[in-house]
Amino acid sequence: MAYSRVSKNETIKTGGRMIHELRIYTLHVGKVPEYVRLFEERGLHIITRHLPMAGWWTSDTGELNRIYHLWRYEDMADRAERRRRLYEDEAWTQGFVPLAFPMIVKQESHLLTPTRFSPLQ
Repeated sequence: MAYSRVSKNETIKTGGRMIHELRIYTLHVGKVPEYVRLFEERGLHIITRHLPMAGWWTSDTGELNRIYHLWRYEDMADRAERRRRLYEDEAWTQGFVPLAFPMIVKQESHLLTPTRFSPLQ
């Protein structure tokens, strides 16, 4: 069994499989089109320099005013290093974040480890 260190005091069993992070952002009512446009024009090229995107969605069913994005990492150490580099990128922290993050009401982050039979590994 492979393990990934999250912090000095926490370890997650990964079984040698990829880690997927599902992020769900709830936006202020009516802000989804503006956020999507801003992300595509000013954020996408920055974040994908650092993070491996697996998918990015909006939805017109279920809870509304949400965007969903999925990121793939080799393990928790890979995630930590990639996110560290993103947070050090001033184009992200001083360019995109101040424009986009005020549109966000709530952020969720779910770390997912695929089962042995999952098509997505």
